[in-house]
Amino acid sequence: MSDLPADAPPRPSRSHGRVSIRASLQPRDLMGGPPPVRGAWEARVVTLFPEAFPGTLGQSLTGKALDTGLWRLETTDLRRFGLGRHRNVDDTPAGGGAGMVLRADVVDAALTEAMTGLPAARAAWPVVYLSPRGRRFDQSMARAWAAGPGVTLLCGRFEGVDQRVLDHWQMEEVSLGDFVLTGGEIAAQAMLDATVRLLPGVLGNAESIAEESHSSGLLEHPQYTRPPVWQGREIPPVLLSGNHAEIAKWRRAQAEQLTQARRPDLWAAHLARIKAKT
Repeated sequence: MSDLPADAPPRPSRSHGRVSIRASLQPRDLMGGPPPVRGAWEARVVTLFPEAFPGTLGQSLTGKALDTGLWRLETTDLRRFGLGRHRNVDDTPAGGGAGMVLRADVVDAALTEAMTGLPAARAAWPVVYLSPRGRRFDQSMARAWAAGPGVTLLCGRFEGVDQRVLDHWQMEEVSLGDFVLTGGEIAAQAMLDATVRLLPGVLGNAESIAEESHSSGLLEHPQYTRPPVWQGREIPPVLLSGNHAEIAKWRRAQAEQLTQARRPDLWAAHLARIKAKT
């Protein structure tokens, strides 16, 4: 079975292997835009829907960083490696059951091309299958990915991927959260956004990373800006005092209160870290 109609036209824009997003989609690059920075962080995505990228990653700061070569994004179209006239990529589950499963041979061929020229060691270059049964993605994982040279993401579809290819490639399974999506493309964009914004030069103010939610193990304190009074609600006076020590103290207390109230799991982990240091 396949989700590609028999009379569907070929996808010529992806007939030549991996697609470098900006090189293929942005007119300014076709006119000689800036080349990638030497050693730029790179994301390689294997997907049935390469046209979904860069998606939101092409906007705002991540899009600007992509334009200026601070990071690279390449997609590999899984459909090109499909079998037969209709380029089938899936088959019925062994042992019976509903839905379809992505074939090991098809996924392996796509990963082989996507991983060309990359380190074989998983510690040097993670290969990740986006799966609801995987380890939950968090800020520490984003930092770990950002600290390396790049990551390869496999976007699942249907009922999943043949376990044999996951074992063969020693793939790490990662989940965006405790829910199920129709595919891994949205999850891939969310994880890449969280990672790319940590790369040097992507954000204008590096201090904002240190203060935001999850960076210190706590949720972020409340934020305020002008006007000083809005619909009868005032900015907390301490924030207008100019006393930076008191401001820092207030923000810390607010972060602790919010974390304790909204995320008792994070609060427990925070207390455990404090206890371990004493």
